[in-house]
Amino acid sequence: MAKDKDKSVSGKAFDMGLFVRVMRYVNPYKTLFVFTGFLVLLSAALTPLRPWLIQYTLDQSIIIPNEDLLRLMTIAIVGLLILEAVVQFSQTYLANWLGQSVIRDLRIDTYRKISNFKLKYFDQTPIGTLVTRAVSDIETISNIFSEGVLTILGEIIKLIVVIAFMFYIDWRLTIICLIPIPLLLWATNIFKNYIKLAFQDVRNEVAKLNAFVQEHITGMFIVQIFNREKQEMDKFKTINARHRDAHLRTVFANAIFFPVVEVLSALSIALLIWWGSGEVIKSTVTYGNLVAFLLYIYMLFRPIRQLADRFNTLQMGMVASERVFRVLDTEAQIEGTGKDLRPEIQGNISFKNIWFAYNEEDWVLKNVSFDVKKGQKVAFVGATGAGKTSIINILSRFYEYNKGEIKIDGHELRDFDPAYLSRQVGVVLQDVFLFSDSIYNNITLNNPEISLEEVKEAAEKVGAQRFIDRLPDGYNYDVKERGGMLSVGQRQLLAFIRAYIYNPSILVLDEATSSVDTETEQMINEAIGFITKNRTSIIIAHRLATVQHADVIMVLEKGEIIETGSHQELLRKDGHYKKLYDLQFA
Repeated sequence: MAKDKDKSVSGKAFDMGLFVRVMRYVNPYKTLFVFTGFLVLLSAALTPLRPWLIQYTLDQSIIIPNEDLLRLMTIAIVGLLILEAVVQFSQTYLANWLGQSVIRDLRIDTYRKISNFKLKYFDQTPIGTLVTRAVSDIETISNIFSEGVLTILGEIIKLIVVIAFMFYIDWRLTIICLIPIPLLLWATNIFKNYIKLAFQDVRNEVAKLNAFVQEHITGMFIVQIFNREKQEMDKFKTINARHRDAHLRTVFANAIFFPVVEVLSALSIALLIWWGSGEVIKSTVTYGNLVAFLLYIYMLFRPIRQLADRFNTLQMGMVASERVFRVLDTEAQIEGTGKDLRPEIQGNISFKNIWFAYNEEDWVLKNVSFDVKKGQKVAFVGATGAGKTSIINILSRFYEYNKGEIKIDGHELRDFDPAYLSRQVGVVLQDVFLFSDSIYNNITLNNPEISLEEVKEAAEKVGAQRFIDRLPDGYNYDVKERGGMLSVGQRQLLAFIRAYIYNPSILVLDEATSSVDTETEQMINEAIGFITKNRTSIIIAHRLATVQHADVIMVLEKGEIIETGSHQELLRKDGHYKKLYDLQFA
């Protein structure tokens, strides 16, 4: 289904199939990944050498004084520390570079997928949820590489090497030090399972919080108009409290687990001191061995503690990746026949027995049929909900029609390449959307092939040049978010310029004058007359003054065409159109 529900992550502690899918994004960076893995192995191999060198230095050059050997061993230890630092820096930097490169590619795929979804998908999915998927969820996936799989591999290898060194130096001390390990492994397993569920809750609550904030900031004017600030604030407090509680559950788990690790580490040290000191007195264990094992205990418990922490990071990355891949796997694109036709469109349109519903069989259009000839200006009128905008939606392929056949110049609509069709069918909507950018970029949509001279020429023809010239920076004027610095009529004129400059074969105007004053309406009507000249045009309107000069007017009621004719012909029929006309002009 198109809707992105907050499903639980897989019950598995580690989903190998999901992990393999994430790792496919590493393919372009295989050399870097292998080299970073080599650095991880090298770091794991170098770390246990330091306690061994310290043990050797204590026993051979301090307990038994040897100044020359002490100087040599000091240089060796300092050199080892420098080498470890270089390896650690390179490993950390390259792992993070790899993670950021992977999520860049993944974010591009996700955004490309979202941009190709049908509008029906956005009707059913909160925008805030999609923002979470494309931003914070994908950012979390980068941790799989910077703090997850490579680091986990390094810590496991480090553990193996440390234990091997410990057994090599003294197996008896090793056994004593490892006594608390079974308890630590048991505690780690409990922690891992609990934290997995806690992190899943965190991601759910983050998505809900983002969705609420995005929606309510966008619609804040409605909240304020109806004085609902307190009620909406109460809702926000509830969602925010759930978000806080989800995070606190992860804090609670960490607050219990990490002290447990410290206690068990201290127990291991206590056992070592208790038994090892006696062996030092008996001279069966050297002082250097005892000091080395104290360092090894730190190296033993620290990776185990970090393994649990890294596994949490990996688990969060897996939870986030499942959510992102759910978006990538959603089948909500515009379907085609595979022909991808790109003929030169003349503008002949034919609807034959079209049935359309937004939800199952709640029909919005019922058996609609009509023909529009090249260059004709056809208008659709009717009450709100009659189905006028739905005709635009399916002609522009924003939504898929359920039954019937739509043809342009004799070709089935689904045979056209979707990108090519969108360039050939220009749409000016009632609610004009402008980006937080300059007027010039809002008109051209950052298309480098459209020059400023072309935009100025189009603005002059449409009648928008006068108001643009009065703005502080002219075509470089920043209209701010959603064009908030411009009036409704000014935004509408910019939409006309945008449609005209792209020179579509078919032009669709949806309620272009419904929200403007009379003077602006007259100016917009003049612009409509210009941009629809010699171009197949479909006009949706409530105000009949906008459509009186249309070649054909079709009256819709409850999804069906009930009258067709010119303005004068429909008035003479004395039917539904005449009633609408009398209501508006009485």
